[in-house]
Amino acid sequence: MSRIAIVTDSTAYLSETMRKRHNITMVPLNVIFGEDTYKEEQDITAEEFYKKMKETEKLPTTSQPSIGLFEETFEVLGKECDEIVVVTLSSGISGTCQTAVAAGEALENVKVHVFDSEVSCLIQGFYALEASEMAAAGKSAAEIISRLESLRARTRAYFMADDLSHLHRGGRLNGAQLFIGSMLQIKPVLHFEDKKIVPFEKVRTEKKAVARIKSLLDEDASRGAPLNIAVIHGNCPEKADKLVKEIKEKYPAASVYKSHFGPVIGTHLGAGSIGIGWMDMS
Repeated sequence: MSRIAIVTDSTAYLSETMRKRHNITMVPLNVIFGEDTYKEEQDITAEEFYKKMKETEKLPTTSQPSIGLFEETFEVLGKECDEIVVVTLSSGISGTCQTAVAAGEALENVKVHVFDSEVSCLIQGFYALEASEMAAAGKSAAEIISRLESLRARTRAYFMADDLSHLHRGGRLNGAQLFIGSMLQIKPVLHFEDKKIVPFEKVRTEKKAVARIKSLLDEDASRGAPLNIAVIHGNCPEKADKLVKEIKEKYPAASVYKSHFGPVIGTHLGAGSIGIGWMDMS
């Protein structure tokens, strides 16, 4: 039986403890403050990142892992396994997926299968965790990829950005939309569509935005399917704690996790952002 290794990138925001427990290898993306480059989840924590964000006038930038880092990671894993399943953040917001594919094609001794999660954050992490459990159960790489593809059709993720300036800088809003939105306290609800982060609805206040996301969760949860649910926050743990408590009380059969927007995703959404994502595990 071939041994299958599981790899994901840092934007899955799986803790080091969780990665070790599930034998998942992480390849970090980078966040750049001026001339200083940090590998997220290695060189800089989310807490340190948001602190630096407050202290700097110029917003940071981000970059994908180098092809060399992927190749090095695959070569090390290839010494102990025959195949590698890689779960990446959406190819619509980063070139990480394409770089992983190119690195895998350069190897001769190990087969690399790259899965585009088409999302990010802990929802991406759910795919890696499922892949890890299947690999441990002796499933083939083909079976793992097939399962992940079926889950993708039953996965949702919605986010609210507290500060529209980050979306404006990233090209999500034009200048007029930024001005009007800020004046009217508009909190756009965002989601992934065609692999990219786009507005889902424009809502006037944060309270209404969160309520709208919860109503979308209700629609899926009411069907009774087993759900993995993630509450994700941008340096606002109190908001997340409140939501986690509410969701656990309302859906006691669901598996509810608290996570965060780390440096790379936090660069684009900013502090104060909140999101809820879920995966139908049936």
